[in-house]
Amino acid sequence: MSTEKLDKALNIELESLSSEGRMKSPERVIEGYIAAKGDIGPRYRLKDSDREFIRLNSNSYLSLSNHPKLMAEADKATRNFGVGPGAVRFIDGTFIHHTDLEKRISAFVNKPAAKIFNSAYTSNCGLALSISNKKTHWIGDQLNHNSIIRAMRITNIPSKNKGIYNHNDMADLKRCLDEISPEIERVVVIFDGIFSMRGDFAPINEIAEICRAYESKFKDGIITVVDDSHGIGAYGDIGRGTPDYCNAWPDIVIGTFGKAFGVNGGFIAGSQALIECVRQKADTYIYTNPLSVADCAAAIAAIDICDSDEGLTLLKTLKDRTTQFRNGLQNLGLESIPGPHPVVPLMVRETQQTHNLVKYLYNNGVLVVGLAFPVVPKGDETIRFQVNACHTSTDINYVLNLLFKFK
Repeated sequence: MSTEKLDKALNIELESLSSEGRMKSPERVIEGYIAAKGDIGPRYRLKDSDREFIRLNSNSYLSLSNHPKLMAEADKATRNFGVGPGAVRFIDGTFIHHTDLEKRISAFVNKPAAKIFNSAYTSNCGLALSISNKKTHWIGDQLNHNSIIRAMRITNIPSKNKGIYNHNDMADLKRCLDEISPEIERVVVIFDGIFSMRGDFAPINEIAEICRAYESKFKDGIITVVDDSHGIGAYGDIGRGTPDYCNAWPDIVIGTFGKAFGVNGGFIAGSQALIECVRQKADTYIYTNPLSVADCAAAIAAIDICDSDEGLTLLKTLKDRTTQFRNGLQNLGLESIPGPHPVVPLMVRETQQTHNLVKYLYNNGVLVVGLAFPVVPKGDETIRFQVNACHTSTDINYVLNLLFKFK
């Protein structure tokens, strides 16, 4: 037996992706980290390149990945318990660090309980598997992350039990609620907190108010769910994310430790009954090994920092650098999507120009994400910049100067 015939078919599929412009570029390999020095932030070395790069494509908004406290706690936990759990959670793969992290993150997002996963992606899928039945109706924002879309698909509920509302369009959300069959007993309204390609946010206070008006129509009520992976830790007055910014908490919070917290893993936070149901029913929790104790120990340290004066200082620095970059784009006459979040999109609106600008920035030591047709519709071509707390004023001015020269 061989995969020769399969490989031939797969190569045809790959050629099709390439011809359609949807083939991903080869993955760049980071092989060196250079710590910040003076007024210059950290730099990265890539394999097969002699340049030093600023990462403006990193989700590590608070720049905690290289924090000495996180590394020390991860090292301590590893030396005490090893590098892997050796089993899934319900077969004695649960260590004290797992339960401590669950207590810590549930308190951070003001929920009674939490369950941690290997990623926010598997958290979304696990939630869908846990709370859906034949009389559940799901409603989501048009621009929700792929993990939410996938979660809604794996519920195996019929398409008539799903609704999509236009992005942040509250009138269209009402339309979706009005169209729900009277046989439905449970409604789930799910949305990103921060929409990761745009940097704008869901108006959680408005969503909650609308859902509250419909809740009595359904036996099990309406459950609001936010995936605030890009918001938690990096957004709001005290870093609690989009609910903090909107002053409204949904019923369930999904998030990640892999962005502002700088580590790895995801979580679901909600009521005690919800979390026990997740533990009993979520395939993406039950049948896979958990995070390492090192990940958990580092994540706890990250949350502790976020809850401290140091965390508030990092949050202020992040806001200052984000404001500097957004104001700089505006002063250059460049188009962006307004908002205070450190995801800052530059609307290029032309495919070749997007490719050219990504290459130009790369050649000058700046890593960014470019989104061009057919990945996005013609006219929506964008470059996504992601500001981090480690970026200095000098770093931001350097990038703005490059954009000025490119114009």
